[in-house]
Amino acid sequence: MLGYLRRPALLLTAFLFFALPLSFARAAAVRNGPAWTIRWQPQQLLNGSAVEFQVASPSRLESLSGKWLEHEVFFSFDPRSHCWFGIAGVSLETPPGRYPLLLDGKTQAGKTLSWQRSIVVGKARYRRIVISVPKRFTEPNPEQLQEIKADQTLKHDVFSRGLTEKEWSGPFLPPVDAPISDVFGTTRTVNGQTQSVHQGLDYGVSQGTSVAALNRGTVLLARPLFFEGNCVVLDHGQGLLTIYMHLSQFEVKEGDQVARGQEIALSGGTGRATGPHLHIAVRWQGIYLNPATLLALKLP
Repeated sequence: MLGYLRRPALLLTAFLFFALPLSFARAAAVRNGPAWTIRWQPQQLLNGSAVEFQVASPSRLESLSGKWLEHEVFFSFDPRSHCWFGIAGVSLETPPGRYPLLLDGKTQAGKTLSWQRSIVVGKARYRRIVISVPKRFTEPNPEQLQEIKADQTLKHDVFSRGLTEKEWSGPFLPPVDAPISDVFGTTRTVNGQTQSVHQGLDYGVSQGTSVAALNRGTVLLARPLFFEGNCVVLDHGQGLLTIYMHLSQFEVKEGDQVARGQEIALSGGTGRATGPHLHIAVRWQGIYLNPATLLALKLP
């Protein structure tokens, strides 16, 4: 499923406890000539974190590509900083260790330049909570199981249709002006059974609150689902999706192009939810990332 319930009364301090420092870490190396310089934010990478890489190459490049944790990293050039930058992420399942970022660039003369830098990933501490929900969400009947199966097929199709071209531009913005009521990575025991972790952020908003797009993108999905309720999926390109759940009303339709900060829906309590709130999730090339780290990145 795309996400889970909020738990009321979780404190915003929990979110602040897990927030990561966003100063840049820097690494430089010389290989028989000028140096490659790589910076990344947040400085301390943990499992579940989004990350921005900034790369300065020893020669002027026409293009730059990268590979990180077996995923492609798409780089764009920022003429103001004279650096290449790209968004990537670390899955919740990634164990602590050192992982290489592999870089391949092509110069204007057609020469290929390659380099790699090992970057440390640590282990985050995520909390555990206990909640209760209606039985139909933990013990669905045969008809509901068919609905769930159909949703899974739909989501698989939607996620396989992502855009490769970059659509996002500039920093990602919060979808609402409200406190966070549940954080990313929480392990939940639902009706006495341990479930998968909470793969997004919950905002404590009332029914009918305007929900804005985190960034520019294209609407991949805008329809009701069994667990997620009324759900919108935005494709920002380069394998990056943002997902908005438990909505009461859609303000966009599938195929629409939306601007950063544009209203896309109204909040609600549809699907597997204990009450009105907004759940957002960030999916990058098939893995879920902590939306809080994406929202905190200082992007050009």
